Amino acid sequence: MFESLGFENLTAPEAAAYAGLILGALFGALAQITRFCFRRAIVGDDRRQAAGVWLAALALAILGTQFMVINGLIGFDDHRFMVTELPVAAIAAGGLLFGAGMVLTRGCVSRLSVLTGSGNLRALLVLVVFATTAHATLKGVLAPLRTALGSYTVALESAALPGAGPILAVVLATVLLAYATRSGARATHLVLAGLIGLIAASGWAVTGYVLYDDFDPIALESLSFTSPAAETLFWGIASSSIAPTFGAGLLGGVIAGAAVSALIRGEFQWQSFETPRQTGRYMTGAVLMGVGGVLAGGCTVGAGLSGVPTLSIAAVLALLSIAAGGWITGRLLSASASEAGGSTTTPPLQPAE
Repeated sequence: MFESLGFENLTAPEAAAYAGLILGALFGALAQITRFCFRRAIVGDDRRQAAGVWLAALALAILGTQFMVINGLIGFDDHRFMVTELPVAAIAAGGLLFGAGMVLTRGCVSRLSVLTGSGNLRALLVLVVFATTAHATLKGVLAPLRTALGSYTVALESAALPGAGPILAVVLATVLLAYATRSGARATHLVLAGLIGLIAASGWAVTGYVLYDDFDPIALESLSFTSPAAETLFWGIASSSIAPTFGAGLLGGVIAGAAVSALIRGEFQWQSFETPRQTGRYMTGAVLMGVGGVLAGGCTVGAGLSGVPTLSIAAVLALLSIAAGGWITGRLLSASASEAGGSTTTPPLQPAE
């Protein structure tokens, strides 16, 4: 497909970086408007509305992704989400760690990327620490932990959810949309969330079909933030020796798109840490997310919004583990605040996003 587009001055990997930039900018702008955030859907004061927005995006991502699979445009048979030796220990542990981290930092990595574009310096520092920790877990000093946990696997006959893909996709999307429309979320936010879901599906289409090149292959990927954060960090410090990737373009696009949206809407505001204790809490959360995102095979967007539409058991397990980790941590923080005489619903040291 890529050869037929006539891009004489671009290779497929270079085109992928630009595609990531464009898709990221669109995601960043829409996520900034809708306050798209998985953490809010789990422990936020407006969790029902936030869940409606998030699930609306997931529903459209499922429909869009499976439409392309059914029509033979893309396939996930050889993708890492479809390995039949399921690393259950790594996914479960990683998901719990990531979920705990996103509550401590008041946002998963996608939300923090958007907040960075809106002027939040707390989020920016968390992203740097997250990327460093993720890279250390992928290829550095923490790699032995990843290897050890990844060795505990369960053999599956099929790595996909049971049932016929088309039917399962329609059923899941119908249930999710039914919840979303009854969640109390704004109709405009639900529509924009649907567009976010289609952006996730478009990521698979761009890397798996539009830019497919037998002679210069690129990875099949879509919206995600764990590997892209590590790739962006490495590219940023060694750009003279390595080329930017789809992930690097994506992360940069998200921050830029969110910044433009925030400036247009008058919501750009510089923010930073207020106390040393708050700084320590955010840094702890960043480390937990960095390790957890790698072990789980993705974040709330990589394993969730992009991964679940592949109908992968691994992706579903990762998302459920993240949700469990977030819920447990939220409960523990609420209990701690209650014992200290604070609010029973809001964890301590949580400034406004």
